[in-house]
Amino acid sequence: MDNLVIFLATYVYLFEIAIMLFYFFGQSRSIQKSIILLSVIFFPLAYFIAQIIAVFYFDPRPFVVGNFTPLISHAPDNGFPSDHMLLTSTIASILYVYNKKIGIVAWIIALVVGLSRVYTGIHHLTDIIGSIVVAIVSLWVVRRYILPKVFKMKLYRRYFEIEMI
Repeated sequence: MDNLVIFLATYVYLFEIAIMLFYFFGQSRSIQKSIILLSVIFFPLAYFIAQIIAVFYFDPRPFVVGNFTPLISHAPDNGFPSDHMLLTSTIASILYVYNKKIGIVAWIIALVVGLSRVYTGIHHLTDIIGSIVVAIVSLWVVRRYILPKVFKMKLYRRYFEIEMI
């Protein structure tokens, strides 16, 4: 059982990246441009917000406060938020915007990754939930405030001219 959870916590995020790539390359050029535009804004924003939060909120990893050896070797640094969960949550969010069914599958995979990282003793549940919240709020900010401004830019209209998502 431990080996399965270690595998899920360590490698399954790569499967989600593969799903994203297969989905991306299976789309029309217009949708591909739209995914690229959203990703170029969304990924850095989510990561930036997570890094800002990490400066103000320190959550020692469970194996540090619980004084045990985790199933996966890890540095005893700040566990909040979970980088693996942030990555899988941002991918799942993008997929959900474009295809609800694939997005739900991606969210299930993201939750498996997050819960596996809790089980292995390298994250608290709050680290996982924090990453999910950062991803969802970042996506909302991008779609509500940033993309409408980008769509009005001359550079956008000249090179992208894609449908608003």
